[in-house]
Amino acid sequence: MSTSQQKKSYVAIAIAVAFISTSAVMVKLTSAPASIIAMYRLIFATCLMVPLVIFRYRGEFKRVSKRDWVFGTLAGISLAFHFILWFESLNYTSVASSVVLVTLQPLFAFIGTYLFFKEKLSWPAIVGGMTAIAGSIVISWGDFRVSGIALFGDMLALTACAMVTGYLLFGQNVRKRLDLIPYTFIVYGIAAITLILYNAVLTYPFIGYAGSDWMMFVLLAVFPTLLGHSLLNWSVKWVSVNVIAMSILFEPIGASILAYLLLGETLHLLQWVGGGIILTGLFIFTRTYQREVLYDEHTVRQSST
Repeated sequence: MSTSQQKKSYVAIAIAVAFISTSAVMVKLTSAPASIIAMYRLIFATCLMVPLVIFRYRGEFKRVSKRDWVFGTLAGISLAFHFILWFESLNYTSVASSVVLVTLQPLFAFIGTYLFFKEKLSWPAIVGGMTAIAGSIVISWGDFRVSGIALFGDMLALTACAMVTGYLLFGQNVRKRLDLIPYTFIVYGIAAITLILYNAVLTYPFIGYAGSDWMMFVLLAVFPTLLGHSLLNWSVKWVSVNVIAMSILFEPIGASILAYLLLGETLHLLQWVGGGIILTGLFIFTRTYQREVLYDEHTVRQSST
């Protein structure tokens, strides 16, 4: 990848993380069930893409292979359940705890790349990962002291973290071959269908929500989805899932600031301590990963000369 393309990818990821940081507060400001919020977020995002798909990318879908449909479907289902679990977690725990725990993505991403792509786990990476896990235990212990319900929300957030990592891993495979718009249309569409079926089974009402909820559904579709996740999906063609997962570490900062300003939420001591431990562990973890990648690239260049 050229230096110019790399810089564009990093700028896109930074913008994406800024938009994604608004998601948790928007969810907190709605009164609809978590899966309904997620469903309309993805329905509106998919519908807004329809004109572009019809007039510019219609022919692209004829060239989508069965393999890409399978991986795209798996990515969409993973994204749907990420939203269900994460949005639900916000009903039980604070924005700060939920978002910090969801940002354990680098750990799940490295485990996933080890299992599926046979990337090796070095001892410094293992130490960093264990440190991050220790931080999540500190946060969970603090929330357990606040209430058992908050701890349940933390567990939902951790599961949501695993789901979004699966979504990115499946997506990285497909994005090597598909353009951004066809790929995101497939993934968001599959996720929307998954959520429609999920809500139908649970017999949640599809209408009857407040006007402010509908406004939040649209805002969630536009900002954290089309301007957030779509930029990550664009970047995943050019950079590793591990790099994207590392960048999402900055989401808790933006989300916590917005939660403080708009919702009046504050952080208790163990959230500060646990969040600091998580970020320290993930810093060790990702720095180790970067050094290993640079070493491998240098070795490849040396062997080719």
